[in-house]
Amino acid sequence: MFDPDTLSYDANGLIPVIAQDHASGEVLMMAWMNATSLARTMETGRMTYWSRSRQAFWAKGESSGHVQTLIEMRVDCDRDCLLALVEQVGPACHTNRRSCFYTAVRDGNETEILTPEA
Repeated sequence: MFDPDTLSYDANGLIPVIAQDHASGEVLMMAWMNATSLARTMETGRMTYWSRSRQAFWAKGESSGHVQTLIEMRVDCDRDCLLALVEQVGPACHTNRRSCFYTAVRDGNETEILTPEA
């Protein structure tokens, strides 16, 4: 049985979570959860994060419609990071790109490798 109390949260009660597309393996984004947002995610199947800037919960896609549905949650070996395998509807990034990781560093230069979706 999964016990979220066994996870290693930081001093602010947060744990990083990486969202990855379950079908393609593409890394979509990184965000933060606390115990309550993790519980909400596990109960509803909809990714719910903790916004450090707003100090509030946010269900991914609540305003944009670009929701993430949890397929599987994984815990790393140190129990201090989560990997969420998700089904992503629309872009994951607030810049309207599929992934938040749209800037590559190549030969010491930053290069945008993803364009915003239309």
